[in-house]
Amino acid sequence: MISVLPVNNKKGLKDFIDFPHDLYKDDRNYVPELFIAQRDLLTPGKHPFHEHSSLQLFLAYKDNKLVGRIAAILNNNHNKFNNSNDGFFGFFDCIDDQEVADKLFAAAREWLNAKGVSTIIGPVNFSTNETCGLLVEGFDSPPVAMMTYNRRYYTKLIEKAGFGKKVDLIAYQITESDFNDKPARLMELLNERLKQKGITIRKANLKNFKQEVAALRDVYNHAWDKNLGFVPMTDKEFDYLAKDLKLILDPDFCMVAEHEGKMVGFSLCIPDVNQILIKIKRGRLLPTGIFKLLTQKKKINGIRVIALGVVEGYRKLGIEAVFYGSVIQKGLEKKIKTAEASWILEDNFLMNKAIQNINGKPYKKYRIYEKSL
Repeated sequence: MISVLPVNNKKGLKDFIDFPHDLYKDDRNYVPELFIAQRDLLTPGKHPFHEHSSLQLFLAYKDNKLVGRIAAILNNNHNKFNNSNDGFFGFFDCIDDQEVADKLFAAAREWLNAKGVSTIIGPVNFSTNETCGLLVEGFDSPPVAMMTYNRRYYTKLIEKAGFGKKVDLIAYQITESDFNDKPARLMELLNERLKQKGITIRKANLKNFKQEVAALRDVYNHAWDKNLGFVPMTDKEFDYLAKDLKLILDPDFCMVAEHEGKMVGFSLCIPDVNQILIKIKRGRLLPTGIFKLLTQKKKINGIRVIALGVVEGYRKLGIEAVFYGSVIQKGLEKKIKTAEASWILEDNFLMNKAIQNINGKPYKKYRIYEKSL
């Protein structure tokens, strides 16, 4: 007997957040999400997403045992910006049972149908500004910071439920042995050329954090606005993310480009905190998780290039190459062993080519699916 029930209380939310810990308990590549972060993300009044949009969480039970979860998501800002009528599913986890998966998707579909949407897209955890995509290639290593992970059989569950591919997202890896000094050697020449055009590259100023974040937000919402499925972040959403990232940010890996004092591009790398989170049992900071987070931060030897963009009109001038050169130069200085550049839309030929030019190798692939309702 399979039943799917909506989450409508704190116990249900706790069960929703904790379910993956039990499902993946024997998977050495699974990285638990921090409980407090997931709780705030999914709670109205805690995360700014809930100010403009809505979601419903569901839990699946088979013979009274918890066997799956899903979120049905209506992102009004996405639909307004893209002139679309889409709904999303996210936070999908399930045992290898097609009937359970079908009932979870049916519950999400029924909730979204009541909202009048015409297409369901996923897995997307609110929007492409948050974690999204189903891992379909690259199961032999843990995910890096703020990337998803799932069992191989999820592909079968989703496709047999009638979903088809919408787009693939590519993650590139650059290892220590792939680093070379060519981008760094070009930096001096490119910087000089940029200066002649009134463009300068500098480190982000975390002491002037509030003003920097406002400028970064403006660049983000303009540099990525043509990407498939993009939705601009509200001021509160960007500030929420920036506040979280500030806790782990290394300013040496956050660079901005300015033209006559106006920010026109930025690159952001974050330490791969998953190297620590993978050791924090069930995502609980207390009683011992907080000490692992604080004491092992200096041992992190990987980074993720989470964002690198330049507004239209300033592309192909060499700004992107200087950003990548800076990442590699600082990575060598700080003895970084591996870097992931992710994620890149499969049809973003310029960005894919740029990463391949610095010896980036595609090593993980994520897929976003869609289905008409």
